[in-house]
Amino acid sequence: MKITTKKLVLMAIFVALGIILPIVFHIFGSSIAQILSPMHIPVFIAGALMGPIAGLIVGMMTPVLSSLFTGMPPVIPMLPIMFVELAIYGYLMGYLYKVKNVNIYLSLIITMLLGRISTGIVVYILVHGFNIGRLPKNPLIFVQGTIISGMPGIILHLALVPLLIKYLRNANFLKRI
Repeated sequence: MKITTKKLVLMAIFVALGIILPIVFHIFGSSIAQILSPMHIPVFIAGALMGPIAGLIVGMMTPVLSSLFTGMPPVIPMLPIMFVELAIYGYLMGYLYKVKNVNIYLSLIITMLLGRISTGIVVYILVHGFNIGRLPKNPLIFVQGTIISGMPGIILHLALVPLLIKYLRNANFLKRI
């Protein structure tokens, strides 16, 4: 994949949105931001519009820079979990939607499911490999909790992301990158 200057700038914009959106959502309460997962939205869109490599980079950079600039997510234990989850989100959305032309809703569902499974693997490694005690010993409990508590965010993503992608495609956004 050739990363042009224009694509690099757009990736930076998506990373910036991934940092700014949670700040805006935190105005309404930190629990709202945690439930709705606004950081995920720009990562999904970046992957869908710019492909798997750009999505991967946006997904990796967003939680790292957000943690560095805002303290959210906290470095331990959430940063490694979100780093892997968002990297997978960006890559898979790009691969499924842009490369394989899978339906946007199916792409989102598969991506969210595999991203949540990846969080379970990271939780397992953090608990059993690094003895991080603030996480459940059974990673399935963590994954189940993120799905149940994050259901409003999942619904928001399924409703909003396809609309934004459709709008950007109709506005010839893709032809500009």
